[in-house]
Amino acid sequence: QVQLVESGGGLVQAGGSLRLSCAASRSILSFVTMGWYRQAPGKQRELVADVIGGGTTNYADSVKGRFTISRDIGKKMVYLQMNSLKPEDTGAYYCKAEALDGLYWGQGTQVTVSS
Repeated sequence: QVQLVESGGGLVQAGGSLRLSCAASRSILSFVTMGWYRQAPGKQRELVADVIGGGTTNYADSVKGRFTISRDIGKKMVYLQMNSLKPEDTGAYYCKAEALDGLYWGQGTQVTVSS
């Protein structure tokens, strides 16, 4: 069973930065994709950014130029650097990993951006 553990959420003022971390219990090279999703109250969970096995990244239009997804293969970690945060970035952020043997989610970490 794969475990994904997120950390790094918190309360920040608009314009500030946070870095989210996702620790995987096995090599992240075993995953076809890894990504970050977020869910605001009353809204559906949406893709924020993901990285495909070869390293190609993909971002939601709303975060392009502000967020950066990266990974450290040796540490089995995926990160989301979030800059120029806006109140609309508020939500629970989840790490997701897709592998041939299943789809895995972390428990989420809360990000709150105050105006």
